[in-house]
Amino acid sequence: MIDDVIATTTDKMDKTVTNLAHEFATIRTGRASATMLERIQVDYYGSQTPITQLASVKSPEAHLLVVEPWDKQIVNDVVKAILASDLGITPSNDGGVIRLPFPLPTEERRRELVKQCRHIAEEAKIALRNERRDANTKLDRLVKDEDVSKDEVYRAEEQIQKLTDQHVAEVDETLGRKETEVMEV
Repeated sequence: MIDDVIATTTDKMDKTVTNLAHEFATIRTGRASATMLERIQVDYYGSQTPITQLASVKSPEAHLLVVEPWDKQIVNDVVKAILASDLGITPSNDGGVIRLPFPLPTEERRRELVKQCRHIAEEAKIALRNERRDANTKLDRLVKDEDVSKDEVYRAEEQIQKLTDQHVAEVDETLGRKETEVMEV
């Protein structure tokens, strides 16, 4: 039972760190990346659909994305969705292909992006601490149900704390790498 709680907690914490890395991939650093468009939804025949499911996205240069919708009739809808997003990019449309030039961000914009990264990392740490709390609550229930001894629960709580510390360190390390990448000119 204790092993199940620890395994579940480890799995959830791993997913939190993986989600953080995915969130960081969507933040614009001056380099063009198709993952930046994953959050953008296009109204496609009445349903909200990610751009990456409606078009091929290529990066022929470090500062350019080319979006080529498979259905040429939705090109204008894709352009509207990109303009409405928080990317801050003005797409150029030639009727079949949409080009997204990514200029290098200014110093001020890079500092804003670092703040945004820190906020996302803090949310991930909060999620990790919530997982720790939930696991400890489950362990306390095991003691109340008299399924395990207090000593076993104490050792398990120490193990969960070590897991939490390890995952928080991973978040800090990932944040450090992303800050370096964002501030790079």
